[in-house]
Amino acid sequence: MRLGVFTPLLSQMSFEDVLIKLKAFQINTVELATGNYPGDAHCKLSMLEDAGALKEFKSTLDKYGASISALSCHGNPLHPDPVQAKQAQDVSRRTILLAEKLGVSTVVDFSGCPGDSPDAKSPNWVTCPWPPEYLTTLAWQWDEVVAPYWVRHAEFAAQHGVRIAIEMHPGFMVYSPETMLRLRALAGPSIGCNYDPSHMFWQGIDPIAAIRVLGDAIFHVHAKDTQLYPSNLVRTGVLDTKPYTDERNRGWIFRTCGYGHGAEWWKEFVSTLRMFGYDDVLSIEHEDSLLSSEEGLTKAAQFLSEVLIKEKPTAAWWT
Repeated sequence: MRLGVFTPLLSQMSFEDVLIKLKAFQINTVELATGNYPGDAHCKLSMLEDAGALKEFKSTLDKYGASISALSCHGNPLHPDPVQAKQAQDVSRRTILLAEKLGVSTVVDFSGCPGDSPDAKSPNWVTCPWPPEYLTTLAWQWDEVVAPYWVRHAEFAAQHGVRIAIEMHPGFMVYSPETMLRLRALAGPSIGCNYDPSHMFWQGIDPIAAIRVLGDAIFHVHAKDTQLYPSNLVRTGVLDTKPYTDERNRGWIFRTCGYGHGAEWWKEFVSTLRMFGYDDVLSIEHEDSLLSSEEGLTKAAQFLSEVLIKEKPTAAWWT
C-alpha cells in the first residue's frame, strides 16, 4: 500500500506547490477534487475543452513523478431541486470524462439523497421505519429516484472505463455497508465504495469487520479517524447535529489518523484491507477541527507511514 492525499486541505496552494510539499513527505499520489462540495482548486473540468491546459497539467504530474488515485466530485445528484441535481450530475459526468482522458480508473462521489416526493424542496434522509409513511418514502426514493439515476450513471461510467466509488455518508441514501451493497446490486460492478472508516465509527459500525462485508466492493480508501466521547454520547446519541467546531459538547468528532485510534488498530485495518483484496492507496483526508491542515497532514503522514504494509508478499516455503 502507499499513502496519498486528498488535496482540498491544501486548496490555498497551487497544484505545483502541493506536489512539491507532498514530495517532502515521500507522497507521490494525490486525490483531486473536480467540483461540487470539495471545490476544484487543483483540477479544473475546463481541461476537457482546453487541450493546452490538459497537456500542461499532465506535464506537471510527470515533472514530480506524481500519480492520481481518484478524481472526486462529492455532490448530491439526487437533490429534489432540479437545478442543484443537474449541476451535481453534470460535474459527475464531466469528471468521468476527465478521468478517462487522464487514465484514472476511479471517481469518488456521494450517492445523493432525494426529497420525499416529486414536489419536495429539500432532501429527506429516512432514519427509522416508523411511523409507516417513512418506509413509503424510502421505497419511493429507491425505486423512483435512486435506481433510475444510478443504473444509468453506472453504465455511463463503465462505457468510459471508470469505476464510481461511493463514499458511505449519513444524510445520503448510501451510508452503510448494507445500503452500499444494495446500490451495487442495482447498478452493477462499476459501483463500489470509497471506504472512509471515520464514518463507520460514529455510526457504531466496526470498520474492520465491515471490510469483510464489503470485500471487493472497496475501490478506494480514505484515511481519517473519529474520536468518540462517551460522556457526551449518552446525551447526544450518534446523530449529533451540533456544529463540528463545538467539540466540547459533541458525542464525536473527526480526528487525524492516530488521534482517534492507535497504531495497533490501524495495522489491523490495513492488514484486513489487504486480506480482502485492497492493496492500493490510503488517501489522507483532513477534517480534524482541533488541528490545522498543516499539522494534521504532517501527523497523519508520519503516523501512517509506520503502519502501512508496503511490500508485496512473496510465496512462503510451505506453499
